[in-house]
Amino acid sequence: MSHVLIVDDEQDLAELIDFNLRGAGFTTRVAHTGEVAQAAAREQKPDLVLLDLMLPDMSGMDVCRQLRASTLTRDVLIVMLTAKGEEADRIRGFEAGADDYVVKPFSVRELVLRLKAILRRGSTPADGVAPRIIGALKLDVGAHRFYVEGKEVQLTALEFRLLEYLMTRPGRVQTRDQLLEEVWGLSSSLETRTIDTHVMRLRDKLGPARALLETVRGVGYRIIDPSAA
Repeated sequence: MSHVLIVDDEQDLAELIDFNLRGAGFTTRVAHTGEVAQAAAREQKPDLVLLDLMLPDMSGMDVCRQLRASTLTRDVLIVMLTAKGEEADRIRGFEAGADDYVVKPFSVRELVLRLKAILRRGSTPADGVAPRIIGALKLDVGAHRFYVEGKEVQLTALEFRLLEYLMTRPGRVQTRDQLLEEVWGLSSSLETRTIDTHVMRLRDKLGPARALLETVRGVGYRIIDPSAA
């Protein structure tokens, strides 16, 4: 049973989401401020945080960054909930470490289905899986850690899933639609432009090995295995 931390200062909306998530089988906790949300996450680590950007004591962006900075919550799935739907706002949210972005107003039923899909794709991998190594990249799925040239690099949960998906298919081009469905667990509710933004951020984190993540213009992306050249 997945546990969701709902962070929103609109009490009526938070209660509505809480009621529907509990009805769908989730356990939940509601916080109306960023400070209370962080304390709640420390007391009981959530599987997913549904985070409003406009909070009375601090920005949801700051809450997101602080959750990502903590070793306890850095791999928690974070879905931002906001009335700001411009592309620039979505990009800032992803840069802060969000895994997805839901714009108000929304259908609560669709929100529940979307969170289920995100949680399904973000399930913790089983132990005992051998690390995946391609060139300077090493992805330890069991330990949920990633290394470039032996140095650990911090990834968000979504970045980790995206890289894992690409590294298990070296040399094979993955279209944006494939990535949207297989990594995000969604068919049409997220713009493919979002994928480009995530790939750009992920490529930056690869540093000296960034050339291994290749763009196939007009098609999609792939990981190049230098040993196969």
